Amino acid sequence: MDVKTAVRQINKGQHKPVYVCYGPETFLMQEFVERLTDKLVEPGQREFAINKYDMAETPLDTVIDEAETLPFMVAHKIVIASNALFLTGAKESGKVEHKPERLLNYLKAPADFSIIVFTVDAEKLDERKKLVKALKESDALIPCTVLSESELTQWVHREAEKAELHFAPGTAEQLIMYTGTSLQALVKEIEKCALFVGKGGTLTIPDLEQLVTRSIEQNIFQLIEYIVQVRLEQAFTMLAELLRRKEEPIKIVALIARQIRIMFQVKDLSQQGYSQQQMAGQLGIHPYAVKIAAGQAERFEAKRLAQLLQQLSDLDYQMKSGKIDKVLGLEMFLLKLAS
Repeated sequence: MDVKTAVRQINKGQHKPVYVCYGPETFLMQEFVERLTDKLVEPGQREFAINKYDMAETPLDTVIDEAETLPFMVAHKIVIASNALFLTGAKESGKVEHKPERLLNYLKAPADFSIIVFTVDAEKLDERKKLVKALKESDALIPCTVLSESELTQWVHREAEKAELHFAPGTAEQLIMYTGTSLQALVKEIEKCALFVGKGGTLTIPDLEQLVTRSIEQNIFQLIEYIVQVRLEQAFTMLAELLRRKEEPIKIVALIARQIRIMFQVKDLSQQGYSQQQMAGQLGIHPYAVKIAAGQAERFEAKRLAQLLQQLSDLDYQMKSGKIDKVLGLEMFLLKLAS
């Protein structure tokens, strides 16, 4: 069951006694817990209704005991148990002993006044375990996976609607390019932008230039985008800004090499018939990063990208050995890249 389905069921008044949220996107886990809490608990009752435990320090018995204890002054209680690594194949520290049979028995006759939410920051659970199989059979597992490129764009638009923020054409996509794919970071930037333009206002790309703080990785994305579009003035302005911020030229070269390597790999996988989602899984990067790399790679032949990687390797060696001025070498490379 995915997050959307679980939330739809909760909105209809249907909830399960136990949920397990797992995956790399912890923001989705937090969002699910918030939706569940908003639906079942009045704001003034949360002190009595919400119970939190860290499974790295608390035995499973304690969590089940809490779930089986009648709530005080509230109709429902929510028991949140984080770091449930005992559901994965990871080696446990041994500090705390968990008895999975206790949860197996609880699943057969759960308390109707409690909801247990286990969370674990892990790509997958160990489906060889009897407990995980039982949780899967009861449809309690909620994978919180990285959003696809289209899902991420839709998610950004939904969050903007909540903040009563409108995007000018192309601005949502530019926001993702500037901010990256972290949902937590995107939410913060959307909130900032909504305050800037005011309730019901429209955000433009020039607004983004003033508002959004970009990481060096996102600046490299944009730097290469300017080069690909032969917008040299903007490219060198961005490079000057990176150098003004005391970014090390060798680090900039390494990040440019990383992006061009991704472009080369995406081009190669695309020729082999891989979809963007498949490429993301193969390369271990976000689907949105694949989309950007695919668009940038269209302007280059695979042979040209391989040559650029070799040139960057040579430049890295020359910089580190003192055979060339670092800034001059970087500027000369950008000119070659644009030629």
